Amino acid sequence: MKIFLSILCCISFLFGASNIQEEIANNFGYNTNVHHDFDPLSGYNKIMTNINDKFYMDILFPIAKGYKRVIPLPARTSVSNFFNNLLFPVRFVNNILQFKFKNSIDECERFIINSTIGIGGLFDVAGNKFKIHPHYEDFGLTLGHYGIGEGFYIVWPLIGPSDLRDSIGMIADGYINPAIYIKNRAYNIIETKDESYELNSFHTLNKTSFDYKKYESLKAGNVLLYPVLKETYEAYRKKLIREGKK
Repeated sequence: MKIFLSILCCISFLFGASNIQEEIANNFGYNTNVHHDFDPLSGYNKIMTNINDKFYMDILFPIAKGYKRVIPLPARTSVSNFFNNLLFPVRFVNNILQFKFKNSIDECERFIINSTIGIGGLFDVAGNKFKIHPHYEDFGLTLGHYGIGEGFYIVWPLIGPSDLRDSIGMIADGYINPAIYIKNRAYNIIETKDESYELNSFHTLNKTSFDYKKYESLKAGNVLLYPVLKETYEAYRKKLIREGKK
């Protein structure tokens, strides 16, 4: 059981913090204008892409479908709101690091409003009533903002598409993510690594209950998964960095 929880926890790093799965699903065709020939791990990456796909289709998605049948939409939406509120430190710190002070103020206002009026973040009062929306940033984007290149592309077991820069970013974000247990950290909301696995597994399961149909539609297009996921990931991250500099 702990092994399975660990697997789901790993998935949450990318599916939750980086929102890549959602963007991939929204782009069923990959961008042919993006070509990165430097792919030293291509053999490994292609194998891992197929392994990950097998896990998603045979294990994660069936569980998410069962969860969706049992848990009504309003409850699942409140869970998403809760985790979005919980990840406030990641967005706040990375906006500060990029000198986006207005965005950081928005994030603070959202956290205060949703943590109080929104009952611990279960309801997005800040967004729905006050029109204060989140500004998604992570440390990989912060590095990209300052011109640090993405390095080589890599597919992590069960996590999915990434690159060297964003992999470093995921580690850095993990140290400020309240959902990740860090020993002796002052603001831990969980007390053990097992609780961290359980919390992030639940986050992954809830998020996947919204997203799995998009991934299945992608596969139904009879396209090769590896180039689609690779080029969509690269194009999406470049887009976020480019738009963030405007």
